Amino acid sequence: MILEGRTLAAQIRSSLPARAQAVCQKMGRPIRLCAIGSTEDYGAYVYLKKEVEAAQKLGVQTRIFEINNETPAAEFLDLVSRLSADGNTDAILIPRPLPAHLAATDFADRLAPQKDIDGMSNINAGNLFLCKTWAEIQALKGFVPCTALAVIRLLQFHHIALEGAEAAVVGRSSTVGRPLAHLLTCQNATVKICHTKTDLPRALKEADIVCSAAGSPGLIRADWLRPGAILVDISTNWHDNRLCGDAVPHELEARGVSYSPVPGGVGPVTLAVLLENIILSGERKLKETK
Repeated sequence: MILEGRTLAAQIRSSLPARAQAVCQKMGRPIRLCAIGSTEDYGAYVYLKKEVEAAQKLGVQTRIFEINNETPAAEFLDLVSRLSADGNTDAILIPRPLPAHLAATDFADRLAPQKDIDGMSNINAGNLFLCKTWAEIQALKGFVPCTALAVIRLLQFHHIALEGAEAAVVGRSSTVGRPLAHLLTCQNATVKICHTKTDLPRALKEADIVCSAAGSPGLIRADWLRPGAILVDISTNWHDNRLCGDAVPHELEARGVSYSPVPGGVGPVTLAVLLENIILSGERKLKETK
C-alpha cells in the first residue's frame, strides 16, 4: 500500500475558501497571517514562501518578516511580542530552524498561543503534553504541530489501526518527533522514540508502524522492517538532484512494507493542516469577540 497524501489534502482544503470568506465577511477584513522566516536556511525559506502563497489564494492577507544571523535577539523578541499583541494579526508562523542565537531566546514564551498555528509556543506545547486521550487533544483550544497532526490524519485516512499498535518514531525534535510520539500515545499506540544513540535495526524490527523524521536519505533500510509494516516517511531531503525521504521506495516494496511517498505523502497534508489552522485562528477569534 502506498499512503499517498494528495487526496486527503484536497479534501481538507476543499472547504477552506468558503470558511475564509465567511470569516472575512464577519470580521470586516481578511484573516491576517504574519510569518517570521530565516533567510539562512534556503530550503525552509522557499517552503515558507509556498505556504504563504497558498494562504494568499484563500484570501488570507500575509506578510513575511525576514530574519538572519545578524538579527539582534532583542529585535526578534520585540517582533514576536508586537505581533502577539497586535489585534489585527490573527495567525503567526515561525518556521524552524532559526539562527542559533534566536532559537536560544524565550520567544516561545512570548508567542500568543491562540495565534500560534504550528503549536510551538510553550503554552500550546505544555497543554498538548498534558493530554492523555485523543478526545482531550481534540478539545484543545490551542494548536498542535502541523506535521505531527498530519501524520495521524494520514494514517487515519488510510484506515491504519493505531490502538494497540507498536510504533517507533525516528527523531526526537520538539517540532515533529516528540509531539508525534505523544499523539500516537493518545491514540493508544505503544511508542518507542529513537534517536542517534538508538540501535535502529533492533528497535524497528518488531514495529507495526515506523515514522521517520531523521532527515537522512537512505537511513531506514527495508530489511530492518518486518514484512507488512508501515513506514511513514516524514523527511524531505534533496539528494542526487531529487527529493526523497529517509528510505528507498523500491526496497520497501520488495520487502512488503507499506509507505508514504516523498513527495506526495505527508507534505501535502501538512500544508493543508497549516492552512486549516490559519482559518481556524480567525474562526476562534470571532467566537472570542462575541
